[in-house]
Amino acid sequence: MDNLISLVNKIQRACTALGDHGEASALPTLWDSLPAIAVVGGQSSGKSSVLESIVGKDFLPRGSGIVTRRPLVLQLHKSDEGSREYAEFLHLPRKRFTDFAAVRKEIQDETDRETGRTKQISSVPIHLSIYSPNVVNLTLIDLPGLTKVAVEGQPESIVQDIENMVRSYIEKPNCIILAISPANQDLATSDAIKISREVDPTGERTLGVLTKIDLMDKGTDAVDILEGKSYRLKFPWVGVVNRSQADINKNVDMIAARRREREYFSSTPEYRHLAHRMGSEHLAKMLSKHLETVIKSRIPGIQSLINKTIAELETELSRLGKPIAADAGGKLYTIMEICRLFDQNFREHLDGVRTGGDKVYNVFDNQLPAALKRLQFDRQLSMENIRKLITEADGYQPHLIAPEQGYRRLIESTLVTIRGPAEAAVDATHSILKDLVHKAMSETPVFKAISCTQSRGGKCCN
Repeated sequence: MDNLISLVNKIQRACTALGDHGEASALPTLWDSLPAIAVVGGQSSGKSSVLESIVGKDFLPRGSGIVTRRPLVLQLHKSDEGSREYAEFLHLPRKRFTDFAAVRKEIQDETDRETGRTKQISSVPIHLSIYSPNVVNLTLIDLPGLTKVAVEGQPESIVQDIENMVRSYIEKPNCIILAISPANQDLATSDAIKISREVDPTGERTLGVLTKIDLMDKGTDAVDILEGKSYRLKFPWVGVVNRSQADINKNVDMIAARRREREYFSSTPEYRHLAHRMGSEHLAKMLSKHLETVIKSRIPGIQSLINKTIAELETELSRLGKPIAADAGGKLYTIMEICRLFDQNFREHLDGVRTGGDKVYNVFDNQLPAALKRLQFDRQLSMENIRKLITEADGYQPHLIAPEQGYRRLIESTLVTIRGPAEAAVDATHSILKDLVHKAMSETPVFKAISCTQSRGGKCCN
């Protein structure tokens, strides 16, 4: 199962490198068929803290307003015990980050490279892989936090733009929704629950996480929510206790924070009976196990889509023909080879090996002779007409040699007579040769592909 998650991680990275990252498309994409966990929540819901608790590192940008402005595909890889923790970005494949403060800065910088130093958002994801002995094999997609109002520097459409982006991920049937809601707010106003209910009304794909339980008003608790009485999902709710802002400012160790979280649930009377399935450590293990189960169930569909795509690509490559060399010599060789194939096909048509060449012979063996026979040569070459032409050209004088001018006029007048049938034979031969050229081109793979694409307005009919 661990290998399955790693394989899906590799496929996701390949999809992103090829420009397939789940954007709306008229055609199904491989990304859409891959199971993934999308993290959804409103601003200040504790979404970033949950992710950092799962990883055990401070690595996400923090601040007021919209901090996450691009989807972050976070792939966790469990490494051997005692190995060093490090992170890698897909856009920096040969660089390892061991300082997670530098990871945070690179996320900010890469976001700015795509969106500029504005507060705009982009649907192009950032791929981050973290290798650590303290994580479980897991893939999460951190999406921008849902908001209700645009702040200074943002367009009025930013609220709807973020919602559309989040919806484009979570509405896909292979997406697992990790809905983050703060316990110190009414669940009815939760942005994550609202949007997840719209795309997953039965709760089959939604996993609920309740944050900030320790910040609830005295005398209140979240037991009804955690037990599924307030809002039931197919899977049990998980409560977490994040580090406070003061803890973050003091750089409180994540291991110590996890220990305090466990102590909180085990020592608080209201949550003691739920402590075994509370906390960020339990959440990470549950998500990993659930992702494994979903991937296993989707393997036949993924395999079918990959095989279908491979077959389509192989057909397309076959239609396009052999690759063309990049150097001048290779290009010249390719051109000469194309010309040779065309010349061979054309000559076979002319020589009768293929159909069409016999029509040329028919023009000169039948059409032209028949037209010439219909001409009135007996009148044109009668003795009276010949005598008249010679007399008019050379006058009445004895000749020691043949009358040259008279013969010339006789030949010219005869040529004028046969000009019509000759031109008709030439036109017929020209039309036949044009048809043979088109046939030879259609039988030459490269010319056939070009002709097909042009006739279909840029889309090949094959």
